[in-house]
Amino acid sequence: YKNQEATDATIVDGWIHTGDLGFLDKEGYLTIKGRKKELIIRGGENISPSEIEDVIRTYAMVHDVAVVGAPDKVLGEEIAAFIQMKPGANYIKEEVMEYISQCLPKFKMPKYVYMVEEFPMTSTGKILKRKLVEMLSDQEAMSRMA
Repeated sequence: YKNQEATDATIVDGWIHTGDLGFLDKEGYLTIKGRKKELIIRGGENISPSEIEDVIRTYAMVHDVAVVGAPDKVLGEEIAAFIQMKPGANYIKEEVMEYISQCLPKFKMPKYVYMVEEFPMTSTGKILKRKLVEMLSDQEAMSRMA
C-alpha cells in the first residue's frame, strides 16, 4: 500500500507473486504450506517451519506452536520453536524433544525450544512471528522462557 517499489516486486508481468509456498496433489488441489519469507535456511538446507509446527502440534499436551529461524553465525539460521502447552499440562522439554525426534529427521530438529504462556497475536488472531524473532535477540526475555 502506497509503496510502488514493493508493488513492482509483487506484480510481475501481470502476475501477483504472493510469496506462498505450496504444491498440487494428484487430484489437482492446491495445498499452501507456508510463506517463502518464513523459510528457514540452515546450512544450505531449506526447512519449512510449518512442517515442524505440524509435527509438534500432534503432541497431546501442546496447544499451539510457532517455529522461526534464529540467527546463527555458522549455519545462517537455526530452528527455534515456541510452544504453548494446553492448560494444566506440564512442560517437560526432554519429553517434547523425544517425541519430536521420533517424527522428524535430525536436520529438522529445533535447536532452541521455548515455552510461552501466550503468543503475540495480530488483530486477526495470527501469531506474530516477527515478534518472536525480535524476542530471540532479547537475552533477558529469552532467559525467562528457557
